[in-house]
Amino acid sequence: MLQRVARSFDSHRQLITRKNLRRSLLIGVLLLAFGAVIAAYWATHHEQPVRYVTAAVSRGTVERAVSASGTVNPVLTIIVGSYVSGVIVRQYCDYNTQVKKGQLCAQIDPRPYQTVVDQAAADLATARAQLNKDRANLAYLKITYERDVGLLKRGIVSQDTLDSAKSAYEQSQAQIALDEATIQQKEAALKAARINLEYTNIRSPVSGTVVSRNITIGQTVAASFQTPTLFLIATDLTQMEVDTNISEADIGGMKVGDRTTFTVEAFPGRLFDGSVVQVRQAPQTVQNVVTYDVVIGVDNKELLLKPGMTATTRTIVARRENVMRVPDQALRFTPSRLSQGQAASTPSGKSGSQEAGRAGLVWVLRDGQPQRIGVTLGLDDDTYSEVMESAIAVGDRVIVGEQRGTTQLAPGQHPLVR
Repeated sequence: MLQRVARSFDSHRQLITRKNLRRSLLIGVLLLAFGAVIAAYWATHHEQPVRYVTAAVSRGTVERAVSASGTVNPVLTIIVGSYVSGVIVRQYCDYNTQVKKGQLCAQIDPRPYQTVVDQAAADLATARAQLNKDRANLAYLKITYERDVGLLKRGIVSQDTLDSAKSAYEQSQAQIALDEATIQQKEAALKAARINLEYTNIRSPVSGTVVSRNITIGQTVAASFQTPTLFLIATDLTQMEVDTNISEADIGGMKVGDRTTFTVEAFPGRLFDGSVVQVRQAPQTVQNVVTYDVVIGVDNKELLLKPGMTATTRTIVARRENVMRVPDQALRFTPSRLSQGQAASTPSGKSGSQEAGRAGLVWVLRDGQPQRIGVTLGLDDDTYSEVMESAIAVGDRVIVGEQRGTTQLAPGQHPLVR
């Protein structure tokens, strides 16, 4: 009996314990949910400190530049080809050879062309011999005709005999004219053969440096359809040029005389100077993109630049010195939350525009508060914009960004708790 009572008491105590445990868990869950609601309300209704990143209005240089890539080339490169076909039997010039005007660089086998010259000379000699023969015959026919004229007066020969002698004499005169024309023809053929023979000697037309050689001894040169390129000769490697392609959006600002700087991969730490010498009018369209060729002249006295190098150019097309300027970031900044009476307005000019006198808007920190000020802008170089008219002054702090939270202040930042 006692054991039954004890077991009943233990069961009742365990039931009470389980009920208390469930009640405690429920209360804990409710407290956590209430805490989460309070935290969310606090996060959404409590404003964190605002920290404005500022930059000073300064005086300096604003310059607009156009960047492009191009190729370094000699100012004048001469293509040396061949007018006649044949086998290369001698070669006198190689890469980097310094040549003078008229210097022999290679020779094509002259024997076939020498044979043609000899044949033409023989034909000319034959024509001249024929002329001498016909002149002797003309002299004989002339004597015969004159004798028949006298005999006819005495009645010794008939009129028909005289007419026959006259005809033979006149035909002989025409033959002389024909022989003389044949001689001129043969002389022209001989001259052409000699010219072709001379063309077997490949000579440099200018003084300069051989930058390319496209032949070897034993190679057959075929000039039937187009002139083959045997050598490329640069007239002066101390003067080079960079051929760049400028887009149609930037070509309007390019003009002859603009200062240009560029780099090449061979000398990444070296800045080369040049200037625009030609803005070509012929457009080049590739995949509906229109570009124009701008030629930049370069002094290469040190011979560091070599033909074919890739250059990255930067051409200054506009420059303003000692002008008041503001960072472009300040023109794009708008506070995330504005107090009453500080409605944001959109500038009438787009950031990055090159239109002189365009309107802009900056926010200036004065007495710890952002203040909106309108500005009239001039030249823009994508980093700074020239300020032509405004109520701001050099030294004012314009806002370029903002941060929220408890982040440690960086140089140029000003805290503002709102």
